[in-house]
Amino acid sequence: MADTMIHKALAVLSQFYGYKSFYPLQRQVIHHVLAGGDALVLMPTGGGKSLCFQIPALISPGCAIVVTPLLALMKDQVDALQANGIPAAAVNSQQTEVQNREVVEQVYAGRIKLLYISPERLLTELDSWSADMRISLIAIDEAHCISQWGHDFRPEYTRLNVLKKRFPTVPVVALTATADRLTRTDILTQLGISGAKMFVSSFDRPNIRLAVETGLSGKQKLAHITRFIERHPGESGIIYCLRRKNTEDMAASLCRLGFNAKAFHAGMTTAAKLRVQREFINDDTPIICATIAFGMGIDKSNVRWVIHSNMPRNIEGYYQEIGRAGRDGAPAEALMFYNYNDMVTLQHFAMESGQSDINLEKLRRMQQFAEAGVCRRRILLNYFNEAFDHDCHNCDVCSSPPERIDGSKLAQMALSAIKRTHEQVGASMVVDILRASRKAELVQAGYDRLRTYGVGRALSFAEWNAYMLQMLQLGLFDVAYDDAHHLRITPFGEEVLYGRATVQFTRWQPRQLKAAKKKAVGGTAAAQHDTNRQLFELLCQTRADLAHRQGVPPSVVFSDKVLHIMAAELPVTSEQFGRLYGVGEYKAQRYWQPFTRVIAEWKARHHGQLL
Repeated sequence: MADTMIHKALAVLSQFYGYKSFYPLQRQVIHHVLAGGDALVLMPTGGGKSLCFQIPALISPGCAIVVTPLLALMKDQVDALQANGIPAAAVNSQQTEVQNREVVEQVYAGRIKLLYISPERLLTELDSWSADMRISLIAIDEAHCISQWGHDFRPEYTRLNVLKKRFPTVPVVALTATADRLTRTDILTQLGISGAKMFVSSFDRPNIRLAVETGLSGKQKLAHITRFIERHPGESGIIYCLRRKNTEDMAASLCRLGFNAKAFHAGMTTAAKLRVQREFINDDTPIICATIAFGMGIDKSNVRWVIHSNMPRNIEGYYQEIGRAGRDGAPAEALMFYNYNDMVTLQHFAMESGQSDINLEKLRRMQQFAEAGVCRRRILLNYFNEAFDHDCHNCDVCSSPPERIDGSKLAQMALSAIKRTHEQVGASMVVDILRASRKAELVQAGYDRLRTYGVGRALSFAEWNAYMLQMLQLGLFDVAYDDAHHLRITPFGEEVLYGRATVQFTRWQPRQLKAAKKKAVGGTAAAQHDTNRQLFELLCQTRADLAHRQGVPPSVVFSDKVLHIMAAELPVTSEQFGRLYGVGEYKAQRYWQPFTRVIAEWKARHHGQLL
């Protein structure tokens, strides 16, 4: 039975999407959902989350209900599915009620396989749906929105627990790209699927280069951003700013310098926001200067870079925002600027929030990432509890590594103190124990009688703080936010504590803000597939013309990655075109002639140069 289901799933994958195999976790999720199980799926942006419910929806009888928070996201996903020959539709306020009723009637008639709808609209529609509507599964996209611990909490999501009560036998699949342990547990509780199986993919996006610049003034930052964009001519990118005014100032400055950029923030009218978003998706405006209000609804595969003009509020938000770059798997860059003014502003925001303690702690972790002296990808992945025990060689720290020392003995001292206090202390208390402090709280708890008391007195408080930070970044222990921020030793930490593994630290140096390096950041164009750039641009123009005639974004026709493959493999027949990665049967039949015509003409002009 299992082999039969997966065989059907692979056939659908090839027919509609043009892929020959699943990622390992996709296969497991699809099998679980087809067997009727509930699931929580954590996959990075661009990691293939949508296939985890789209494939079961296409195989199963009935219609899948897909709950998604933004209208733009609905339209883009429905457009993309329809472009692959898949019967999908949406019910939302951008359509007339007559159109919405027609869509629902199509669902009852069995002619729609995926119905996209917002949580608010779904809760309104539920009472009018009869038992004759056959629902194959329910997918909750951007599921972190349901959790109070999530970085983009939305109160309307909390009412979705009614779905499992109303449809107890229908599989519920919750999907998100970013959720720490607290958020994951809360998602399951809020949706009433506490017994759901959790599938956690690797959070690693190795194609995205990570870099941070510290201590730059406003003029220096603008100059650096200008040089960065000049090294990425014609490429799409997003610049995230802290305040609405910053987005407008940044866009105006870039326009004065000759770039095509526009601002986007929550203070704009709905019509203005939709216009800017559509121009970006359609490649008419390559650069968007935005607050975090921009991005969740963007399904654009060829964003080549993301810049944070200011440090984000938390790692979850940072991770999701940089994940909007390089969704096609080609090289991309994420550059963040950081200074102490950011910290002052963000601390104020955190203090004013309804969850000041947790938001301040998350801000500290973001600051630790910004100030890191170890591989940034290790910090990022360890934050999401993913073991990553080697340097990535694709971040600024790995490119210009600081001096390293064997930190195993120091780590064992700290981990031993955590273990001997039964993991009931925070980082400051660990340092006090190691440095033989006589603080009343320490003595009253009896920690001055521990064997580790005073073993690290040779190091200053500042040194121990720095090394404790590195231990956290390297994944030797976690912080239990929901238990007074006590430290919990990880399995990797246990290995180091008992001498079965070693770690290296960056040698501590007195705190100094270093001037920004002038080293150029390499452009991504040169790192793309080894294809003829002229042919690729011709294929891009063909794609743009087709997209314009059809009224869809260019990436709905084909991604940059597929065009690079075309330019490398040079198909000139329908059979050759249909065998390309990412070209399903529907698109092969629809598009093979215009693209192979361009390729054939290009080959004729360059005869003799292709050997």
